[in-house]
Amino acid sequence: MITQIQGLHHITSLAADANRNNRFFTDTLGLRRVKKTVNFDEPSVYHLYYGDEIGTPGTVMTYFPFPLAARGTPGTGEVGEIQFAVARDALDFWTDRLARLGLSDLASDTTFGQRRLRFSGPDGDGFALIERPDDTRGAWTGAGVPAESAIHGFSGARLRLQDDGATRELLEFMGYERAESEDNVTRFVRPNGNGADTIDLEVLPQGSAAQQGAGSVHHIAFAVPDRAAQAEVRKALLDTGYQVTPVIDRDYFWSIYFRTPGGVLFEIATNEPGFDRDEDTAHLGEALKLPERYEPYRDRIAARLDPITG
Repeated sequence: MITQIQGLHHITSLAADANRNNRFFTDTLGLRRVKKTVNFDEPSVYHLYYGDEIGTPGTVMTYFPFPLAARGTPGTGEVGEIQFAVARDALDFWTDRLARLGLSDLASDTTFGQRRLRFSGPDGDGFALIERPDDTRGAWTGAGVPAESAIHGFSGARLRLQDDGATRELLEFMGYERAESEDNVTRFVRPNGNGADTIDLEVLPQGSAAQQGAGSVHHIAFAVPDRAAQAEVRKALLDTGYQVTPVIDRDYFWSIYFRTPGGVLFEIATNEPGFDRDEDTAHLGEALKLPERYEPYRDRIAARLDPITG
C-alpha cells in the first residue's frame, strides 16, 4: 500500500473566459490568485491558480481558460463535484453572498452528516461548500469574506463512475480508507491527511460518459511531500500495472500522471518547491510567469493573451 499521499494537491479544470474565471474565484469566492502562467503544452492559453495566501497544497484550484471553449457535458468518468471546506455555521453567510452576487442554482443538503451548499461556477462547474468544524487550516480573506466564513481549501471531491470497483481498490492502495456509504455514494478518507482528504465515489451504472469542455475537470492531483516520495509512489503504481508518465517539471511542483480504471486522470504532485519560487509572497499571481523555455517568446506569448483585469 502507498503511504506517502497526504490528500489532494490541486484540481485543474477548463474554462471559456480567463477574466470571468478570475472574477469568480477572487471576487465571488474570495480566493487569492497565486500564479498567472500559461499552459505548459499550449502557451497561447493561461494557466491560472487560486488558493490560500501561499497556494498551500490542498487549497489550489487551477484553470486552463480556452477562449470560447464549448461547455462540457456532465457524465461518468469524471470529477463531478469539487468540495471546499468552510467552518461551522458559515453556510448562511455563503447562501446570502452567492444569491446577492447572482448565483441562482443554490441547493442545500446534508451528506455524511455534513451540511453543504451546492452551486455552479460560470461554466457549469459543480461545486459544494461543506462545513468542516474539524478543519484547523487558515483561510485567505479576500473580497470582503470574513475569516470565520472564508474557504479553508478543499474538503475533497466527488467522482462519477459507471462502476467503482476498481477505483475503490485503487484508492485503498493509495492509502484511503472506506468511511461510509449513502445511497449510491461511498466516501473514502485519507487518515491524518492534509485537510483535503476525502474522495466520494458516486455510482451511476446507466450514466453516459462525460464529454470534456469548459466547466469540466481536466485532472485531480494528489499531494506527496517531495520527489523522493513521488518516486516511491511511481514505482508502486508501475509495479501494480498502471501506465504512469515520467516525472514532469511544472516549475512549482513535479508531476506524474496516470489514467484510472474509471477514466479519471490522476496526478501525483510534490509539495515542493511551491509558488513562491519565482515571486515574493506579497505579490503572488501578479506578473505573467513563463517556463524558461518560453522566455525567448515572452512578447509574442503575452500579445496573444487577453489582459486579466483585477
